Amino acid sequence: MPKGSPELTEARREEIINACEKLYQTMSFKEITIKEIGNVTSFTRTSIYNYFQTKEEIFLALLKREYELWIASLKQTIERTDTMTRDEFADMLAHSLEERAQLLKIMSMNHYDMETGSRPEHLAAFKLVYGESIHTVMSGLDKYFPDLAVSGKQDFIYTFFPFMFGIYPYTFVTEKQRAAMEEAGVNYVFMTIYEITFNCVKRLLNG
Repeated sequence: MPKGSPELTEARREEIINACEKLYQTMSFKEITIKEIGNVTSFTRTSIYNYFQTKEEIFLALLKREYELWIASLKQTIERTDTMTRDEFADMLAHSLEERAQLLKIMSMNHYDMETGSRPEHLAAFKLVYGESIHTVMSGLDKYFPDLAVSGKQDFIYTFFPFMFGIYPYTFVTEKQRAAMEEAGVNYVFMTIYEITFNCVKRLLNG
Protein backbone atom coordinates (compact mmCIF):
# COMPACT_ATOMS: atom_id res chain seq x y z
CA MET A 1 0.00 0.00 0.00
CA PRO A 2 1.44 3.39 -0.93
CA LYS A 3 2.27 5.98 1.67
CA GLY A 4 -0.27 8.72 2.25
CA SER A 5 -3.14 9.69 4.45
CA PRO A 6 -5.95 7.17 5.05
CA GLU A 7 -8.29 9.68 3.42
CA LEU A 8 -6.20 9.76 0.22
CA THR A 9 -5.93 5.99 0.15
CA GLU A 10 -9.68 5.59 0.54
CA ALA A 11 -10.36 8.26 -2.10
CA ARG A 12 -8.17 6.46 -4.63
CA ARG A 13 -9.76 3.10 -3.84
CA GLU A 14 -13.18 4.66 -4.40
CA GLU A 15 -12.04 6.19 -7.69
CA ILE A 16 -10.93 2.77 -8.92
CA ILE A 17 -14.20 1.16 -7.81
CA ASN A 18 -16.20 3.95 -9.44
CA ALA A 19 -14.28 3.48 -12.69
CA CYS A 20 -15.05 -0.23 -12.65
CA GLU A 21 -18.71 0.49 -11.97
CA LYS A 22 -18.86 2.93 -14.88
CA LEU A 23 -17.36 0.41 -17.30
CA TYR A 24 -19.69 -2.32 -16.06
CA GLN A 25 -22.65 -0.33 -17.32
CA THR A 26 -21.64 -0.96 -20.94
CA MET A 27 -19.08 -3.81 -20.78
CA SER A 28 -19.14 -7.36 -19.47
CA PHE A 29 -17.02 -8.74 -16.65
CA LYS A 30 -14.82 -10.58 -19.15
CA GLU A 31 -14.26 -7.48 -21.27
CA ILE A 32 -13.15 -5.26 -18.40
CA THR A 33 -9.43 -5.28 -17.64
CA ILE A 34 -7.25 -3.34 -15.23
CA LYS A 35 -5.94 -1.46 -18.27
CA GLU A 36 -9.49 -0.40 -19.16
CA ILE A 37 -10.10 0.66 -15.57
CA GLY A 38 -6.85 2.62 -15.54
CA ASN A 39 -7.95 4.51 -18.65
CA VAL A 40 -10.82 6.11 -16.73
CA THR A 41 -8.93 6.98 -13.54
CA SER A 42 -6.73 9.96 -12.81
CA PHE A 43 -3.61 7.85 -12.25
CA THR A 44 -1.67 5.17 -14.11
CA ARG A 45 -2.62 1.52 -14.52
CA THR A 46 0.41 0.43 -12.51
CA SER A 47 -0.75 2.58 -9.60
CA ILE A 48 -3.91 0.50 -9.37
CA TYR A 49 -1.82 -2.46 -8.26
CA ASN A 50 -0.99 -0.55 -5.08
CA TYR A 51 -4.63 -0.98 -4.09
CA PHE A 52 -5.93 -4.03 -5.97
CA GLN A 53 -3.92 -6.87 -7.50
CA THR A 54 -6.68 -8.17 -9.79
CA LYS A 55 -9.86 -6.94 -11.42
CA GLU A 56 -11.66 -9.58 -9.34
CA GLU A 57 -10.64 -7.69 -6.20
CA ILE A 58 -12.05 -4.47 -7.66
CA PHE A 59 -15.34 -6.14 -8.50
CA LEU A 60 -15.46 -7.72 -5.04
CA ALA A 61 -15.00 -4.25 -3.51
CA LEU A 62 -17.84 -2.97 -5.71
CA LEU A 63 -20.04 -5.85 -4.58
CA LYS A 64 -19.10 -5.15 -0.96
CA ARG A 65 -20.17 -1.53 -1.40
CA GLU A 66 -23.47 -2.62 -2.92
CA TYR A 67 -24.12 -4.86 0.10
CA GLU A 68 -23.31 -1.96 2.43
CA LEU A 69 -25.84 0.26 0.68
CA TRP A 70 -28.46 -2.49 0.86
CA ILE A 71 -27.77 -3.05 4.56
CA ALA A 72 -28.05 0.67 5.31
CA SER A 73 -31.42 0.83 3.56
CA LEU A 74 -32.74 -2.20 5.45
CA LYS A 75 -31.54 -0.92 8.81
CA GLN A 76 -33.11 2.48 8.26
CA THR A 77 -36.49 0.92 7.51
CA ILE A 78 -36.31 -1.58 10.37
CA GLU A 79 -35.29 1.08 12.89
CA ARG A 80 -38.13 3.45 12.01
CA THR A 81 -40.91 0.84 11.63
CA ASP A 82 -42.32 -0.75 14.78
CA THR A 83 -44.50 -3.45 13.22
CA MET A 84 -44.90 -5.19 9.88
CA THR A 85 -47.26 -7.79 8.52
CA ARG A 86 -45.91 -10.60 6.36
CA ASP A 87 -46.99 -8.74 3.24
CA GLU A 88 -45.36 -5.52 4.45
CA PHE A 89 -42.09 -7.33 5.20
CA ALA A 90 -42.15 -8.93 1.76
CA ASP A 91 -42.85 -5.52 0.24
CA MET A 92 -39.95 -3.98 2.15
CA LEU A 93 -37.42 -6.61 1.04
CA ALA A 94 -38.71 -6.54 -2.54
CA HIS A 95 -38.39 -2.76 -2.80
CA SER A 96 -34.91 -2.83 -1.21
CA LEU A 97 -33.63 -5.23 -3.87
CA GLU A 98 -35.46 -3.44 -6.66
CA GLU A 99 -33.22 -0.46 -5.84
CA ARG A 100 -30.07 -2.61 -5.96
CA ALA A 101 -30.19 -4.23 -9.40
CA GLN A 102 -26.41 -3.87 -9.67
CA LEU A 103 -25.94 -5.90 -6.49
CA LEU A 104 -28.01 -8.71 -7.99
CA LYS A 105 -26.24 -8.49 -11.35
CA ILE A 106 -22.73 -8.77 -9.92
CA MET A 107 -23.49 -11.53 -7.44
CA SER A 108 -25.32 -13.68 -10.01
CA MET A 109 -22.77 -13.47 -12.81
CA ASN A 110 -19.29 -13.20 -11.31
CA HIS A 111 -19.38 -14.27 -7.67
CA TYR A 112 -17.19 -17.37 -7.93
CA ASP A 113 -14.58 -15.63 -10.10
CA MET A 114 -14.38 -12.68 -7.73
CA GLU A 115 -13.85 -14.80 -4.66
CA THR A 116 -11.26 -17.14 -6.17
CA GLY A 117 -9.37 -14.22 -7.73
CA SER A 118 -9.07 -12.15 -4.55
CA ARG A 119 -6.55 -12.22 -1.74
CA PRO A 120 -7.71 -13.62 1.63
CA GLU A 121 -7.85 -10.22 3.35
CA HIS A 122 -10.13 -8.82 0.64
CA LEU A 123 -12.34 -11.89 0.77
CA ALA A 124 -12.54 -11.72 4.57
CA ALA A 125 -13.58 -8.04 4.45
CA PHE A 126 -16.32 -8.93 1.98
CA LYS A 127 -17.54 -11.89 4.03
CA LEU A 128 -17.81 -9.63 7.07
CA VAL A 129 -20.24 -7.37 5.21
CA TYR A 130 -22.09 -10.34 3.72
CA GLY A 131 -22.54 -11.71 7.22
CA GLU A 132 -23.89 -8.36 8.35
CA SER A 133 -26.54 -8.51 5.62
CA ILE A 134 -27.72 -11.86 6.97
CA HIS A 135 -27.82 -10.50 10.53
CA THR A 136 -29.77 -7.47 9.35
CA VAL A 137 -32.47 -9.54 7.66
CA MET A 138 -32.57 -11.81 10.70
CA SER A 139 -33.05 -8.78 12.97
CA GLY A 140 -36.13 -7.91 10.93
CA LEU A 141 -37.49 -11.42 11.36
CA ASP A 142 -36.82 -11.25 15.11
CA LYS A 143 -38.51 -7.87 15.44
CA TYR A 144 -41.62 -8.42 13.36
CA PHE A 145 -42.23 -12.15 13.81
CA PRO A 146 -41.23 -13.05 17.39
CA ASP A 147 -43.52 -16.08 17.31
CA LEU A 148 -41.73 -17.56 14.32
CA ALA A 149 -39.63 -20.52 15.48
CA VAL A 150 -35.85 -20.27 15.27
CA SER A 151 -35.85 -23.09 12.73
CA GLY A 152 -38.35 -21.14 10.64
CA LYS A 153 -36.13 -18.07 10.65
CA GLN A 154 -33.10 -20.15 9.74
CA ASP A 155 -35.01 -21.79 6.92
CA PHE A 156 -35.92 -18.32 5.65
CA ILE A 157 -32.29 -17.17 5.65
CA TYR A 158 -30.94 -20.35 4.04
CA THR A 159 -33.56 -20.14 1.29
CA PHE A 160 -33.73 -16.40 0.67
CA PHE A 161 -30.00 -15.65 0.35
CA PRO A 162 -29.29 -18.42 -2.21
CA PHE A 163 -32.49 -17.35 -4.01
CA MET A 164 -30.99 -13.86 -4.49
CA PHE A 165 -28.38 -15.29 -6.88
CA GLY A 166 -31.10 -16.21 -9.35
CA ILE A 167 -33.11 -13.00 -9.34
CA TYR A 168 -31.11 -11.04 -11.92
CA PRO A 169 -30.76 -13.79 -14.57
CA TYR A 170 -34.49 -14.42 -14.41
CA THR A 171 -35.61 -10.81 -14.52
CA PHE A 172 -33.11 -9.54 -17.12
CA VAL A 173 -33.31 -11.70 -20.23
CA THR A 174 -31.61 -10.78 -23.51
CA GLU A 175 -33.41 -11.01 -26.84
CA LYS A 176 -31.10 -13.89 -27.78
CA GLN A 177 -32.12 -15.81 -24.64
CA ARG A 178 -35.79 -15.01 -25.20
CA ALA A 179 -35.63 -16.25 -28.80
CA ALA A 180 -33.88 -19.45 -27.71
CA MET A 181 -36.56 -20.13 -25.10
CA GLU A 182 -39.31 -19.59 -27.65
CA GLU A 183 -37.59 -21.97 -30.06
CA ALA A 184 -37.26 -24.53 -27.27
CA GLY A 185 -40.91 -24.14 -26.33
CA VAL A 186 -40.14 -22.77 -22.88
CA ASN A 187 -42.99 -20.68 -21.51
CA TYR A 188 -41.06 -17.75 -20.05
CA VAL A 189 -43.15 -15.43 -17.88
CA PHE A 190 -41.49 -12.07 -17.29
CA MET A 191 -41.36 -10.90 -13.68
CA THR A 192 -39.73 -7.81 -12.19
CA ILE A 193 -37.25 -7.87 -9.33
CA TYR A 194 -40.03 -6.65 -7.07
CA GLU A 195 -42.55 -9.26 -8.17
CA ILE A 196 -40.28 -12.27 -7.94
CA THR A 197 -38.86 -11.19 -4.56
CA PHE A 198 -42.24 -10.30 -3.05
CA ASN A 199 -43.71 -13.66 -4.05
CA CYS A 200 -40.74 -15.60 -2.68
CA VAL A 201 -40.66 -13.78 0.68
CA LYS A 202 -44.42 -14.07 1.12
CA ARG A 203 -44.34 -17.81 0.46
CA LEU A 204 -41.42 -18.33 2.85
CA LEU A 205 -43.16 -16.43 5.65
CA ASN A 206 -46.43 -18.27 5.09
CA GLY A 207 -44.66 -21.58 5.41
